[in-house]
Amino acid sequence: MDNICHSLVGAALAESGLGRRTRYATAALILAANLPDLDAPMAFTDLGLGFRRGITHGLPALIVLPFLLTGALLLWARWRGKEQGVIPRQLLLLSALAIVTHPVLDWMNSYGMRWLMPLDGRWSYGDSLFIIDPWLLLMLATGWIAGRRARRHAGEGGSRDGERAARSMLAASAVYVLLMTGVTAMGRRVAARDLGLVNPSHKQLLVSPPFLASWRREVIVDTGFGYRFGEIRWFPRPVLRLAGGEIPKQLEALRGVPYSAALESFLGWTRFPFVTRIGERVYLDDARYGTRGKSFAAVEIRGQ
Repeated sequence: MDNICHSLVGAALAESGLGRRTRYATAALILAANLPDLDAPMAFTDLGLGFRRGITHGLPALIVLPFLLTGALLLWARWRGKEQGVIPRQLLLLSALAIVTHPVLDWMNSYGMRWLMPLDGRWSYGDSLFIIDPWLLLMLATGWIAGRRARRHAGEGGSRDGERAARSMLAASAVYVLLMTGVTAMGRRVAARDLGLVNPSHKQLLVSPPFLASWRREVIVDTGFGYRFGEIRWFPRPVLRLAGGEIPKQLEALRGVPYSAALESFLGWTRFPFVTRIGERVYLDDARYGTRGKSFAAVEIRGQ
């Protein structure tokens, strides 16, 4: 998910009452909710998107990072001379809680997660939320704002009301995420049935929501030679509707391409790879993100 979403998770958790547990609790929750994205700058290197959601998102990192963040906050408190009211154990617990929310939400979209990195590099996909989900952002922002306003303007009783509002919005967000997971699971069953597939892999069949219309499910099918696109129509009964035409993979264009770190990283990350030509340039792209021209993920394999 985007970092606004992760930050709102931390902020809403703070307003739910967790922010009162220790000094710097709110900072711990918001920073921890974003901390696994320490790997974000690597997307601008030759390692590209293939490095993301790996070593800083896997279970080993989730164990280590809360201790590192807690240590950093304790050093900050000492340097600022504001150690009074700081409870290290609470900082550690809050950091661990918020950090876990990050890979869980990241797993929910079609980009995927590698839960056991660096021990195991296999990708796993939830395919249930678009990477920027406005409805989830709205619920989390409502919880954060309601709690903050009540705490600032309505005294202790209002603060309790604000905490209840924040908890309600967090609960609604959790229900929404579970509902979207169920919709994707149902869509996969419908698509597999209509395609005659038995237990299709996530690299054979993608069923995921588009931006904004989170109740819909768009489909990508690997036919062997290319990819077909479609969507699940829910009414009057659930059925897969495929669009005409097919995007060919054209992966034979990779033969003889010199090794590069960018290409190797992309091949390890890509889910629906295909080759596209724009003028004299040739790109390796992923059908999750690029179907017309080249996407932000594309790697150039032959130039002018």
